[in-house]
Amino acid sequence: MAAEVQLDAERHVARVQELTDALDGLGDGHAKEIAEDLVGAIVDLYGEGLRRVVEALHEAGAPGQEIHERLVQDGVVASLLLIHDLYPIDLETRVREALAAVRPYMESHGGDVELLGLNDGVARLRLVGHCEGCPASAATLELAIKEALEEAAPDLAGLEVEGVAEAPKRGIAPSPGLLQIQMPNGGGPAPTPTWMALDRAGDVAPGELRTVTLRGAELIVANVDGTLLAYRSACAGCDAGLGDATLSGEILTCARCGRAFDLPRAGRALGAEQAQLEPVPLLGRAGAEVKVALAP
Repeated sequence: MAAEVQLDAERHVARVQELTDALDGLGDGHAKEIAEDLVGAIVDLYGEGLRRVVEALHEAGAPGQEIHERLVQDGVVASLLLIHDLYPIDLETRVREALAAVRPYMESHGGDVELLGLNDGVARLRLVGHCEGCPASAATLELAIKEALEEAAPDLAGLEVEGVAEAPKRGIAPSPGLLQIQMPNGGGPAPTPTWMALDRAGDVAPGELRTVTLRGAELIVANVDGTLLAYRSACAGCDAGLGDATLSGEILTCARCGRAFDLPRAGRALGAEQAQLEPVPLLGRAGAEVKVALAP
């Protein structure tokens, strides 16, 4: 039932976006002005109604507060509260909570993400540790941090991220720099990576390596000292699949070419060679629900 409700909500959101795009595509004229004024008046009307509902819940004491908290947890209601500045949690707190949600993934690759500041709706972040200047850090940001922020803080206008390097074609890490991203609220195009459940990964035992296929992509999932790590099943040296690779502690060794990769250090090759496996954002832990983010 919950899945059906979520799907219904997504349809409504998609329809609103479709109609908004159609309105934006109309040529300038009196009819368009009237339509835009009508939309604005309806939004203001619903905003005033929501404000009165929230006030009534607060005046109702504990029972009203309980209902209010339940409504805030509903994604559709929360988005409406955000539009009308009625959401009870401020933007900075929601940004910090979103970063906390992806921090286990970042730490699993020997890195972290810090919030440097929040000005005019733009969050300034810094990737630290092995994430800084990592060839996969741009993909990491897009598929993990940005997804979490869009969910928790859709009213965020944009991101500025220090320590980000664009992912190369083959394992050569460029110098870290500054990446600026405009969030959907700011009107820019937004990639939509999808978080998908990885049903066959929650029971991967410590020291075990498992191959799974999801959306046509072959992945490997490794349990390194109780931490689950996911990578594309392709050696960064010879491009062979890694289903028959060996895992010894933190080191994965390709069965075909013998190259070794340090999994907690974002899959970087040992030695002087600057090759690197392609990490896949993973949220969850052994024995619990696991999901990964794959680009469309």
